[in-house]
Amino acid sequence: MSESSEAFRSPFPLSVRAKRFPLMMWMSWKTLLKRPEMLNMKMFDNSVWWSSLASCASANLAMNFYSASCPSAELVVRNTVRSASNMDPTVPGKLLRLLFHDCFVEGCDASVLLQGNGTERSDPANQSLGGFSVIDSAKRLLEILCPGTVSCADIVALAARDAVEITGGPLVHIPTGRRDGKVSLASNVRPNIVDTSFTMNEMIKLFSSKGLPLHDLVTLSGSHTIGAAHCSAFSDRFQEDSEGKFTLIDASLDKGYAEKLMKQCPSGSNPSTTVKNDPETSFVFDNQYYRNLLAHRGLFQSDSVLFTDSRSTKQVENFAADQVDFFESWIQSFLKLTSTHVKTGDEGEIRAFCPTANT
Repeated sequence: MSESSEAFRSPFPLSVRAKRFPLMMWMSWKTLLKRPEMLNMKMFDNSVWWSSLASCASANLAMNFYSASCPSAELVVRNTVRSASNMDPTVPGKLLRLLFHDCFVEGCDASVLLQGNGTERSDPANQSLGGFSVIDSAKRLLEILCPGTVSCADIVALAARDAVEITGGPLVHIPTGRRDGKVSLASNVRPNIVDTSFTMNEMIKLFSSKGLPLHDLVTLSGSHTIGAAHCSAFSDRFQEDSEGKFTLIDASLDKGYAEKLMKQCPSGSNPSTTVKNDPETSFVFDNQYYRNLLAHRGLFQSDSVLFTDSRSTKQVENFAADQVDFFESWIQSFLKLTSTHVKTGDEGEIRAFCPTANT
């Protein structure tokens, strides 16, 4: 890797940190045998991401965008994320979710960070977002080192990238050069983010509008292998009677798992109570999420439908059986996600302070 952070101690086990290989290492020989046309691309282009650069080129993003203007930019973000995760292992999941909520509304332009009445951040759907302080910390350091140079939008994308890697996922080399948006409206949030009760058709329609087909939908849903959710996010799978007793009404959910959820989220529980998305390996980015789906233990209705819908069943089964296959797909889908409707060149601005647009 171009920027080593081995001097910073990781809160995650060596078995997780040992997965930090160059991108090509995630390409399994089994995949190469099944898709021999990829062999030349992998060997001679040296990285999976070169195959996706065409989608980024038109947006004027570039690899190592800050190599001259702020050479330490990516290292500063990486070390800020690692330090925050040392203190709080829930940080990676929060940063990854923050990226999704940013990129799906107005594109990857840090519009979700802007504070104020009527902004995206003020919408009830975004009230449970976290990770803002990590972004702000990285920005403060970068403003000292390279004033007015590194965008908040790039920090959000890089922080989510690093969150995946330090929890055991693949390192994705992403292009940078995003500009910060000036528009942030609460009214744009609900029509552009996935609700946990969505049907497969609703999710396909929304993801497709962002240039992300079904394969990307299933792959990016793997982000639920880390993170947590409030009880209200899956309460629609249960029915509460007049005595406050819950009954499972979603037949797609494993009964034993449902019982555990009802104990964790009893009637009258604190609204701030959270449940881990993946009860097995909640702080490790792996393919356990897909194994959970096979066992009918997807936390959200929008998770469970990925396995029960014939259009995505096979991909879920493949990812559950082969983590390398999942990681290979994640690299490419994450690249597409972080390049969604970005602002570059004369568009947008470089904010001095992420929660506030420049005056």
